[in-house]
Amino acid sequence: MPKQTVRLGRSSPAQAGGARDMALDIVSYGRRGPSGTLRFGGDQIAQIKRTVGRTPEVMVKVSGGGRDVGGVDAHLRYIGRHGKLPMETDEGLTLQGRGAAKEIVADWQLDLCRSQYKPRPAGGQKDTRAKLVHNIVLSMPAGTPPEKVLAAARVFARENFALQHRYAMVLHTDQPHPHVHLVVKCEHEFEPGKRLYIRKDTLRQWREQFAALMREQGVAANATPRQVRGQIRKPYRDAIHHRLRALRTFAQWPAGARATRRPPKTSTFMRAKLDSVLQVLRSGRGALNAGQEAMQGTRRDVEADWRATADALRRQGEGELAARVDRFVARMPAVQTDAQRMAERWREQARVRAPERMKTRSPVQQAR
Repeated sequence: MPKQTVRLGRSSPAQAGGARDMALDIVSYGRRGPSGTLRFGGDQIAQIKRTVGRTPEVMVKVSGGGRDVGGVDAHLRYIGRHGKLPMETDEGLTLQGRGAAKEIVADWQLDLCRSQYKPRPAGGQKDTRAKLVHNIVLSMPAGTPPEKVLAAARVFARENFALQHRYAMVLHTDQPHPHVHLVVKCEHEFEPGKRLYIRKDTLRQWREQFAALMREQGVAANATPRQVRGQIRKPYRDAIHHRLRALRTFAQWPAGARATRRPPKTSTFMRAKLDSVLQVLRSGRGALNAGQEAMQGTRRDVEADWRATADALRRQGEGELAARVDRFVARMPAVQTDAQRMAERWREQARVRAPERMKTRSPVQQAR
């Protein structure tokens, strides 16, 4: 029986004119019985249990993609740690060493892809050349057995790309969360002109598939939209995330070690964002809540859908699970914009720094 998704509509200004409404798919893949009452099957109940139980979420994202042979070769060398890590290919081979990346590039015949010969854009202009490959990351939270992440990634790649698109993968365990870098050739092997396009729906389906494959490995894993879990904050782009992580790591070093090393570069994006927040705090002019109204609207839709789910569960005799849903909704964090969050953290740090500054002042200064 086809699934039925409950859609929470958010009317757009053009909706009255017959435009497609902007709908947010939230929860249930429930089905309606003869009476028209929404009922959940076993798989749907298991999904609800995982979500309200805060089961670890998988991550599947596209981190970029090379637009010429040099870019692809550089990325393959990077994920292979310049020959230190083994790379697995779609043909079941394991390649390692400094020449592994060039061997893959030559085998995939990327030099025959016409798109790479288009001229590079001028400085500051967007690169509109077609990608030769997609760089995909499959990741699990810290503590997940790396070998199981790799096993699930092998099946994921085989089921989605085997005999269609060439691919290679590398397991990384140098960070707390084990993850697999998967490089996939965009052009189809046997159908000229056919390419791999990755859309939002594609990523959603891949997340659900990867979570199911991790569960087959005996690892608790879930895949739900962040809004459904009450998560408001969007993840930062990779470049920003890496800069912030480097700064946090540097701050944890002993003072002596920091004194002898150059601090990592700060993220210009985050610096500009913080500067705008500080300007509002100092001048009292401007607002920190831009976008909060839309976020509040999304949260209201999410909560209404969860309440409808809880009601359906009670009618179905799942009172205990319905109570867990109620508690899950009640514990969702308050809606905050990034600017509000940064301002709150800055004020807290200012309160912490104030006593330290007082200690360094003379008794006369403290008395003023």
